[in-house]
Amino acid sequence: MNNCKKDSPSWEIVFEIGKKRETIEKLEKETQKPDFWQDPKGTRQVGAHGIDKERAIEITQKLNELREEIKVFNNLKKELEDIIKLKELGEKEEELEKEIEKFEKKIKEEEFRIFLSGEYDKGSAIFSIYAGTGGQDAQDWATMLLRMYERYCVLKRFQSKILHQSFGQAGGPEGRIGTKSVDVEIKGPYAYGLLKKESGVHRLVRISPFSAKQLRHTSFASVEVLPEIEKEDEIEIKPDDLKIDFYRASGPGGQYVNKRETSVRITHLPTGIVVACQSERLQGINRKKAMQVLLSKIYQLDQETKKKELSEIKGKKISAGWGNQIRSYVLHPYKLVKDLRSGVKTSNVEEILDGNLDQFIEGEIKL
Repeated sequence: MNNCKKDSPSWEIVFEIGKKRETIEKLEKETQKPDFWQDPKGTRQVGAHGIDKERAIEITQKLNELREEIKVFNNLKKELEDIIKLKELGEKEEELEKEIEKFEKKIKEEEFRIFLSGEYDKGSAIFSIYAGTGGQDAQDWATMLLRMYERYCVLKRFQSKILHQSFGQAGGPEGRIGTKSVDVEIKGPYAYGLLKKESGVHRLVRISPFSAKQLRHTSFASVEVLPEIEKEDEIEIKPDDLKIDFYRASGPGGQYVNKRETSVRITHLPTGIVVACQSERLQGINRKKAMQVLLSKIYQLDQETKKKELSEIKGKKISAGWGNQIRSYVLHPYKLVKDLRSGVKTSNVEEILDGNLDQFIEGEIKL
């Protein structure tokens, strides 16, 4: 523990304290300018007298975030100094160990955030699941994954809302209805950063509930996680490039049919990307949420096209099938969940399917 005090400057490097202090100083100078509430570039839509309230709020929020991070660092530094003093004063070993354990837990949490420093890591996410190879089994597996991630959101105190869900046909002895595809909005701090590496193909091995002979089946479903792009000016989309359709939403078997055409489907003509939203009762809100999904998907496409031409991306699109899986869930003949990238594995399948994914998500992020 005595060496920890000597190592405090290295903490400042790891947590980028110097860089954060420089940014705080820069932003504080920005807030003191006479034109702080105006758009300096004149490129955004502003209110009366050129007031750009949105930009001012963004800078203020960033400043508050950085100040809070510095405050957390200073508190940790003080806690370490207090622990060292306790040891020097001959504090009981048992009490000292408790304080050290609490301190190490806090350090681990802060170190973990270092891995979540991407542009959109702190924000919300658009989470999509698509049934792959395996027919009704795959559609049922997509529904199981949806439940798993919804449970994860509850544990993390994230808010999740289904924006659009396409259902399969009922089957099996219980008349189970699977999911062909589903888009979910997940709101919460670091939602995108935590979930982004869940993107990929998830493989399930089990005795099929749809097999009269109780045969073992392998099913696949793909997961796509995108950052939620809230501002339309971040991604340029021409109005002429959009085809917007309105329709009535309905659940499985034609249930819950809306009498009004409040659901929205938007097609981005240059890329062929199609998104939809039917979660809200008002057409305008559904349109706004569908646009957020579209912005996120175009953002992802823009990231990919920096490395390859669009035609190459389409030609090498990953299929939800053999050879492309990132994680395997085996329910029969034995029980095992294994991540094929990090090597993290557990036989407690029920706990994982109930949303306890921390060990896998931490393992992925630290790769």
